[in-house]
Amino acid sequence: MVQSFHYSRVFVALADVDGRLAQFYRQVLHCEPTFSIPQVYSEFELPGLRLGIFQPKASQQPEFAAASSGSMSLCIEVENLQEAIAHLTHLGHPPPGAIMHTSHGDEIYAYDPAGNRLILHQSKG
Repeated sequence: MVQSFHYSRVFVALADVDGRLAQFYRQVLHCEPTFSIPQVYSEFELPGLRLGIFQPKASQQPEFAAASSGSMSLCIEVENLQEAIAHLTHLGHPPPGAIMHTSHGDEIYAYDPAGNRLILHQSKG
């Protein structure tokens, strides 16, 4: 018989190898972390998501420094895709590609300073 386990929440945690992500997400999300230990950990409590940003210990740095965007993306649903694109461009992180028109809305890929993929999504309707 397979044993199950209980959990109270699931959240996303991003490694911040070079110390730029907490500030980036402050600017993108227009909010301050709900909990922060400078240069160690920041946590943003967002509607429907808790986002943690941690600085890996020195012994863990090589594991995260070699990482690319991988298969995980942070999808941010926006009310106005053009405004979101302009905001990221202003922050120095313009989306490199074009807007994709999908069956569920419009979206574009962007990347945070660590190379994690962001999907900016505007639903149809």
